[in-house]
Amino acid sequence: MREGIHPPYGPVVFRDRAAGHAFLTRSTMSSEKTVEWEDGNTYPVVDVEISDVSHPFYTGTARVLDTAGRVERFERRFGKRGGA
Repeated sequence: MREGIHPPYGPVVFRDRAAGHAFLTRSTMSSEKTVEWEDGNTYPVVDVEISDVSHPFYTGTARVLDTAGRVERFERRFGKRGGA
């Protein structure tokens, strides 16, 4: 690797604001804000809108859309179009 072109890679806390969940990992992201972690050290913190703790797919609250029923309803309302 060439020297001086890569961002620093170190520990960063990612905090999910919606769920109140935080996790410590290594990343090239940085932040001016810091937080004191459970181990007593201070790390930069990056706030994220959504994570695996609050995402509907992972929490099981995702809605399944009935696309086939929507297509059939559209065709009933407006009729089928002939070939292009």
